Amino acid sequence: MDDRKYQICTNCVMDTTDSAIVFDSAGVCDHCKGFYTQVEPNWHTDARGREQLDGIIERIKADGKGRDFDCIIGMSGGIDSSYLVYAAKEMMGLRPLVFHVDAGWNSQIAVNNIEKLVDGLGLDLYTEVIDWQEIKDLQLAYFKSGVPHIDTPQDHAFFATMYKFAEEHKVRNVLTGANYSTECIRNPIEWMYYQSDSIQLKDIHRKFGSRPLKNFPITSILKHKLYLPYIKGIKVERPLNYIPYIKSDAVKLLTERFGWQPYPQKHFESRFTKFYEAYWLPEKFGFDTRKVQYSSLIVTGQMTREEALEKLRVPAFDPETIDQDFEYIATKLGITTDELRGYFNAPNKSYKDYRNQRSIYTVGAKVMRALGMELGGKR
Repeated sequence: MDDRKYQICTNCVMDTTDSAIVFDSAGVCDHCKGFYTQVEPNWHTDARGREQLDGIIERIKADGKGRDFDCIIGMSGGIDSSYLVYAAKEMMGLRPLVFHVDAGWNSQIAVNNIEKLVDGLGLDLYTEVIDWQEIKDLQLAYFKSGVPHIDTPQDHAFFATMYKFAEEHKVRNVLTGANYSTECIRNPIEWMYYQSDSIQLKDIHRKFGSRPLKNFPITSILKHKLYLPYIKGIKVERPLNYIPYIKSDAVKLLTERFGWQPYPQKHFESRFTKFYEAYWLPEKFGFDTRKVQYSSLIVTGQMTREEALEKLRVPAFDPETIDQDFEYIATKLGITTDELRGYFNAPNKSYKDYRNQRSIYTVGAKVMRALGMELGGKR
């Protein structure tokens, strides 16, 4: 957070906890302006979007002809990936392999949701289990480093494993639940640094880790943005951007048809992410990711600003059970609760305090926007 007088956007709920935020004379932030000027005019979920999607579907089916599946979908058990699995099978006629990465922190609801969707749709599930001792050591290294983005090891493992599988099995198409409808406002870079920065991951582990990462999957921004798509021909598609996708409608459909269970907040399918986003980030750093999530829903017409402000008045974590959450996280990581609280009380650091590839991401983002391959976003 910077030293400016506190200010909150008059249109969404982003505020000066994002130190790079800029407001116009009407008090509207640059997150909103970016959506209204860059994303909304170029985001089509009508017949134009369906026509584009039909072309993608046709290519995917052709690429997968003669194979057991024609694409893979990474599924966490959250609403975006769950609805994508449903849409891919039932609305697009695809034959996806459901791909799940178990990093050791699945909630029981997530496990149940994945099973219900896979069984209900008659799909196959492939689960990759990450070496627990290695990811545990890497997560502890991130706690010790003092950076906000302590969820990086889990996220990095997710996409590195999926890309590795696609490369090894010559899968040409990977579908992701990333979308504009619920994610058009992005987390500020100081809140959540790029999870794919392998240079930073290795630097933090070198400084604070205690065992070599022999099995932990590591990828890089250059590999999955250049090598895999342009050399190996592996395409990553975001089908939810081409069809109407309203979060509340998706939750209702999955709940009624499959018995899918919703979560109190986005990303809470992981017990670690729940602790990290609900407590660690807002209480240690002042970064509340609900502001990003609610702002996305506000600008896309799925939530009112008043509803968001009301929800933000209540902390995302339960004060009655936070001590038990600390104990659960500490015990699973093999440390004491006092040690975990010690990391919480230690000086805050940022991605800038460690080796990083921020300059590469900045240049890459500018090129992709210039070519129309990416819309909006401040990151």
